[in-house]
Amino acid sequence: MADPVAQAASETTNSISIEIQAQGLQKVAVDGKTIAESAGAGGSGSSSTPDAGQAIHSALDKLITAVNDLWDHAIQHLPQIVISVMVVILTAIVARYAHRAARNLFGKLYSKASLRDLFAQFVYIGVWFVGIMLAAGIVFPDFGFGQIVATAGLASIAIGFAFQDIFENFFAGILILWRFPFEIGDYIDIEGTDIEGQVEDIWIRMTHLRKTTGELLLVPNATIYKHPVRVLTDQKKRRTTIIAGVAYSEDVDESRAVIRKAVESCDTVKKDEPIQVFAQEFADSSINFEVTWWTGPTPLDLRKSTDQVVAAVKRGLDEAGIEIPFPYRTLTFRGDSPLRLQNPSENDA
Repeated sequence: MADPVAQAASETTNSISIEIQAQGLQKVAVDGKTIAESAGAGGSGSSSTPDAGQAIHSALDKLITAVNDLWDHAIQHLPQIVISVMVVILTAIVARYAHRAARNLFGKLYSKASLRDLFAQFVYIGVWFVGIMLAAGIVFPDFGFGQIVATAGLASIAIGFAFQDIFENFFAGILILWRFPFEIGDYIDIEGTDIEGQVEDIWIRMTHLRKTTGELLLVPNATIYKHPVRVLTDQKKRRTTIIAGVAYSEDVDESRAVIRKAVESCDTVKKDEPIQVFAQEFADSSINFEVTWWTGPTPLDLRKSTDQVVAAVKRGLDEAGIEIPFPYRTLTFRGDSPLRLQNPSENDA
């Protein structure tokens, strides 16, 4: 016969186990429901892909519609576009011939080539401005001429701020062509810089200089306008100077006459201008003469004449027996100083 206490304990344990198993099944069921809901949510999220595809398709439709509208408008305005292009081509032809005609006309009215070029540039720019305005009026007939000019004015203000340096050079070029005293072919030297050369061309924005070494130098017109400019060939002559020295033992008056005669014998020296020979200073080893004469204005004329004069003065002083001294150094010793002359052969011994 079973023990009543043991039987009661066994029944209690079985009930607890059944309860735990039931709770476990309930937990599994709950977890399965959660997983099912999660799967359902994931499935519903995948339905957003067709919505994104529809948005892209709608955007492409709008883009294609806009391109088609532009094409339709272009086809509708094709005659105006063709006519405006023809107007631009005609403007280019007219501007070229107008520029040439203006150069010829103003060349007869003004002797200064820079003024002729300036007015010719104004005519060229004016023809282009009128042509562009006409072409814009044809393409955009709804805009009046006043509106187009106003729009161009506003655009020019914005462009002026954006390209301030370019417009500064532009206006400086106009002032150079209008007022500056040098012409194409002149040699100029811009002080404060190492810019020097022959003027080959003057444009509205820059000036072309050909250096004596052969390089082409493009100088912004604002640089020329803001600095002092020496025009080396403003006249057909130019004065130059060299220094010639003779020994202290030579006669000053005779030396001056010999130097003057030597300079006068050079064919690069202008005979209608004075030749000046002045005793200048007591130098360390010589009496120096300042020799000044006039020659051609270009750098090549200056170098050729200087070469010829230096050679002639050297030749004349040598023929006259007048010494051109080397640098002398005089050493003075006190009478009580110990000084002993030694034969160089003694050093060798």
